[in-house]
Amino acid sequence: MEQKIGQVSRRRFFAAAGGLLAAPAVSRGGPEVSRAAGPGRPVEAAKKIPIGVFDPVFYHLPLEGFLDKLVALGLEAVEIATTQWPSTPHCPLQELLEDPARARAWKKQFEDRHIRIGAFSCHGNPLHPNPAIAERDREAFRRTVLLAERLEVPVIVGFSGCPGDSDSSKHPNWVTYRWPDDYEEVVEWQWREKIIPYWRQAAGFASQHGVRKLAFEMHPGFCVYNPWTLLKLRQAVGEQIGANNDLSHLFWQGCDPVEVIHLLGREGALFHAHMKDTWIFKENVAKYGLLNFVPGSEDFRRGSMTFRAVGYGHGAQLWKDIVRAYMEVGYQGMLSIENEDPILTGEVGVERAAFVLKNVRQELLEGT
Repeated sequence: MEQKIGQVSRRRFFAAAGGLLAAPAVSRGGPEVSRAAGPGRPVEAAKKIPIGVFDPVFYHLPLEGFLDKLVALGLEAVEIATTQWPSTPHCPLQELLEDPARARAWKKQFEDRHIRIGAFSCHGNPLHPNPAIAERDREAFRRTVLLAERLEVPVIVGFSGCPGDSDSSKHPNWVTYRWPDDYEEVVEWQWREKIIPYWRQAAGFASQHGVRKLAFEMHPGFCVYNPWTLLKLRQAVGEQIGANNDLSHLFWQGCDPVEVIHLLGREGALFHAHMKDTWIFKENVAKYGLLNFVPGSEDFRRGSMTFRAVGYGHGAQLWKDIVRAYMEVGYQGMLSIENEDPILTGEVGVERAAFVLKNVRQELLEGT
């Protein structure tokens, strides 16, 4: 007898999802990646990785309504934003720091619903050449560390930051190509004078307060933007530096998601995972290349890529391979749905992503 999930059996789901889920409403054609299931850890040893959500998508709900929504969606974990970038009403950071009893009561609301707080999210640019912006984001990080210590939250998610090209800069300068030589000089100066010194100090502060997992989102516009730059910072600073492995930023860079997971897993550098897909507009890539980005979301069809909910950029089989890879490397974190889909906005995108992830996880746990 087929086990049902909602009104759709898993067998019928996988019979259809490989093509249906990968086809967004905005483009014909596009990448559909599939691979044969390779050897991995025995199913008996596979761990049920909790599926949860990054909370800004529910910014409009107060905490109690947000918690009720998590239960209704059958989610098991949560990543909570602690800063104004992005902002939510769910974590009154300063109040929780000032009142230990209130902090314990706040966490108990999650525990009573069997929802694990898998990470605090502290996004910002602590290396910004504007001292006021840098200090604002550094202070947000320090306060997030203190709250993580108090509530025993194991992971802090954020960006590496990006400085300017000199001490007199007013704006960040993200350099990727190393020629002409001016660019090489900028990159070397940024890493030597700004990136490594700051994160050595920040990681030391976190370690003093029991936080040993700083998970950097490999994001364009910041100095850590791919696995190579992440591992470069980890080698320079130490094992507290690891990845928030948001594959949506790696798909368009040409990375193989399973290879990335195995690489970072071997290095012990997989601390967190955003679950978000990417659709590549092949017709735009053919004309303009991959580095064709457009501002905002209204004209996203003119760009070479856009974010989609899990299963709407690549098919269910690839996402099954991705979850399998996390199981194979013994990943200890959560699968955190981050919905920035311009079509399946808000709760709809979260629900669709959760459906895909729950199905592929169940298939893997059953060994099918």
